[in-house]
Amino acid sequence: MLVTLLLEPGRMIPVSRLVAAAWDDEPPQTAAHQVRKAVAALRTRIPGGAGLIATDGTGYRAVLADDQLDLHEFNRHTRLAREASAAGQLQVAVEELRAAVGLWRGPVLAGAGGPVLAAASAALEERHMAAAEQYHGLRLELGEAAELVGPLRELIASHPLREALRGQLMLALYRSGRQAEALEEFTRVRELLVEELGIDPGTELTRLYEAILRDGPEVAPRPAAVHPAPEPKPAEPPRTLPYDLPDFTGRQGELARIVAAGRTPGRGAARIVGVDGMGGSGKTALAVHTAHRLAEEYPDGQLFVDLRGFSPGEKPQEAGPVVDSLLRSLGVTDDRMPEGPERRLALWQRLCAGRRLLLVLDNAVDAAQIRPLLPAADSSGGCLVLLTSRIRMLDLDGAEWLSLELLSPADSFALLERTLGAERVAAEPQAAQRLVQLCGGLPLALRITAARLRNRPRWTLQYLVDRLADETRRLSELSAGQRSVEATLRLSYQAMEEPRRAAFRLLAEHPGSTLDVYSVAALLGGDVRTAEDTLEHLLDSHLLDQPEMGLYSFHDLVRTYALGLRGAEDDPLGAMRRLVSYYVRATEAACDALFPGRTRYAADSGQQAWPVPEFACGERALEWLRREHDALRAVTERAAAAGLHRDTVVLARNLMFYLNLLGRHEEFGAGARLAVASARALGDPLLLRVSLGNLGIAHWWLGAFQEGIDAAEEALAVDAGDPSTEAFCLDVLGLLHGAFGNFERARAHLEQGIALHRSLGAARMEAEALANLSSVLTWSGRHAQAAGHAARAVELNRRLGERGNEITSLTWLALAHLGLGEDERARVCLAQALELCDEGLRPGNVALVHAYWALLCQRRGREREAAEFAEQALELVSSRGTSVRQAAVGNVVGVVRRLQGDASGALELHRRAHQLASTVGYQIEAARALWGMGEAVGVLGDAEAAAGYRGAAEVLFEGMGVGSSGRGRLGVW
Repeated sequence: MLVTLLLEPGRMIPVSRLVAAAWDDEPPQTAAHQVRKAVAALRTRIPGGAGLIATDGTGYRAVLADDQLDLHEFNRHTRLAREASAAGQLQVAVEELRAAVGLWRGPVLAGAGGPVLAAASAALEERHMAAAEQYHGLRLELGEAAELVGPLRELIASHPLREALRGQLMLALYRSGRQAEALEEFTRVRELLVEELGIDPGTELTRLYEAILRDGPEVAPRPAAVHPAPEPKPAEPPRTLPYDLPDFTGRQGELARIVAAGRTPGRGAARIVGVDGMGGSGKTALAVHTAHRLAEEYPDGQLFVDLRGFSPGEKPQEAGPVVDSLLRSLGVTDDRMPEGPERRLALWQRLCAGRRLLLVLDNAVDAAQIRPLLPAADSSGGCLVLLTSRIRMLDLDGAEWLSLELLSPADSFALLERTLGAERVAAEPQAAQRLVQLCGGLPLALRITAARLRNRPRWTLQYLVDRLADETRRLSELSAGQRSVEATLRLSYQAMEEPRRAAFRLLAEHPGSTLDVYSVAALLGGDVRTAEDTLEHLLDSHLLDQPEMGLYSFHDLVRTYALGLRGAEDDPLGAMRRLVSYYVRATEAACDALFPGRTRYAADSGQQAWPVPEFACGERALEWLRREHDALRAVTERAAAAGLHRDTVVLARNLMFYLNLLGRHEEFGAGARLAVASARALGDPLLLRVSLGNLGIAHWWLGAFQEGIDAAEEALAVDAGDPSTEAFCLDVLGLLHGAFGNFERARAHLEQGIALHRSLGAARMEAEALANLSSVLTWSGRHAQAAGHAARAVELNRRLGERGNEITSLTWLALAHLGLGEDERARVCLAQALELCDEGLRPGNVALVHAYWALLCQRRGREREAAEFAEQALELVSSRGTSVRQAAVGNVVGVVRRLQGDASGALELHRRAHQLASTVGYQIEAARALWGMGEAVGVLGDAEAAAGYRGAAEVLFEGMGVGSSGRGRLGVW
């Protein structure tokens, strides 16, 4: 698994490809599950493994820094070699290829790996040999010969049939004065090719043989490369770096990377390290601090130039004046200064040759401003250029870029302590933490904040926090003297053309924490390609961040700045309407993929057909819904506020499908209430009935059973003229009456709903209702009927691909089998449910499966497994379960604990379950809890209390019409 991910770092590898890598053409049925287990194991065993292997859609992605993988290094060196060779810098290309070839220590991916990895190994080995051949070819071209004979013979010993290597060896021998040996080498390879492959040498090798035979001019020795003598150095090395900040804080990783680069020779060219980042992120401070750290490595001078690419009220500097200044720093007097900019640039290049100079080019605006200032290619590679800019210059060849992220919370807090004083921060630690959050990890904002507090000793940190909490005045508060976060952002904004400025202003209206090209295309009213171009431009300008590939986000202060720019020409309401329209279409598509067979309801007429992401499978749709969760909730609320009531109902309903899957029932309830309000305002009886039914489900999950019944009965009273929604509301009524212990009424409602679903061909809804009916019949003790209905629900859900509902129906089928004494059948059903479970989806239902699996394991003598699953069940339900599920799971695990000999632990679980169930009126679980308390107290030796608890349970059971058969086996019922 790990090797397959590392072969394509940064790319999503689908689970299907990981399966193919592990098992070739005969994977087991559990292959996908085993892949997930293997990835989980890797994340545990590798230090930092959780960050190294990221889940991405339907697969996984290896997230690596450039220096973490040898394959990265090899690719980088070969790329730089190609670029240098194309520019005629052959010595630079040789050094890069030397480094690339030097990475090899033997066969790549050696060991057992299967056909997929064997093919990858062969491909990598071919790339290795191609680099080696290019490396030796360039050395021959640069005039080397005798010193290549030995290495070439070693390579040929491992790859005897590669004619290119043979040719290079023949040429090296000939140019070393060993013509006879060169000709013998041809004879040797010809015999080998005939013997092994039955062919003669190729045309190129034959031509080379003939040229050597006749001493042709094309194979004559090349003159060795000659390097010009360096210009004389000034007596005193120039040092024009600004002072280093005494309170420089954090950035240890970035600092280490640049220092390491600065201490590594440039292999024939100046090393260029670029630092890009948003305004105020501390690029200049990092570059200057690093330059001071590296000063001793560059004894011929350390030079600093402010190029004024983003300086208030100033134009970017041109190359001519900058070169004049640099020449004077190197000791060139006016009388030696050449006439004309071209001659001065040439002198600057000559003076850099052979020297170890460190050049800091700060605040650059683009690559054109930089190129003339770069030291020319030189065999010593002794110069280092540190470059800072708000824009990453992708067209600046040979530069290594480092994007400066925001300071971590810990580093931000440390910077505040160092700039304001540890004592003052320690006096108000909570206010200091909030201050750090409001500054958003931006060093400029933190330094301005500290400066304001130092100049106002009577101000408390909390007072400034209160001032900054007002978003409308936050940017004005973050200014001190000539330094201002707003002014810094304004320069980046003003550098853009007006269409990009307008897009920047509108993008701030997007309520999501992340933006993608599809939603932005709708927001801006354009196409996806234009939206992506706009986002990429803003990313390059560091007005947006990119948390992951294809996604973009605002820094809080940047969003605040953009919102303050809103002008009369902008149309935020129109943009929001377009965004609502897009999210309606997108959620419809996602829910269709994730919940097959569900009913659609029309949104507002006139919706534009915005392009939406492709959801080829439910997993991709689920990943999208997870990412867009916050945006969807905010857009739904804004749609309601804007009076887009039909869109609100559809959006809220689609979001509720997802929230129910995740077990986020409080949000589910809020969405249902919003949908009901919009449906009432709209006056649409059909949508009102659907929304009231969903509200009833929300009340069931949250334990408000009577409110749920009221909502469902109101829904049935609405004259919608639609049998499908009538059946749905009957299901909800049945579910709620079952919770109250009104089993006969529950059964009647559910059977009526099932008949309607079946007549309408609504298989999905029929399956849900059948599972609910199975639960009511199981509670009532009618286990055979319950098993029949649950089995039918399992069949329908499998046919539809409804994984979540299949888990529920398998669970109830297992419980029906338990009631019939069919333990093995119950075990098979629960095992199938367990295989389908994902702890991130419907956690309450997953917890119930785990609890019953623990009970079965305990009965079969597998106590360790029982204990593990019991703990998992409690952990899941306590963190993400409602009181309804907490009561049910607590009762089952209580039985497990009692059977394990922990009667006190069992008693505590049953007491907690009874408290939860009694509070909401969940009669069946209240009765189970009382019975369990009686069993536990009996084990503890209090027979009188045990009888009392059992008697109270009997009263509840009888009130629900549950006989002894309904109380089940194992003390569960």
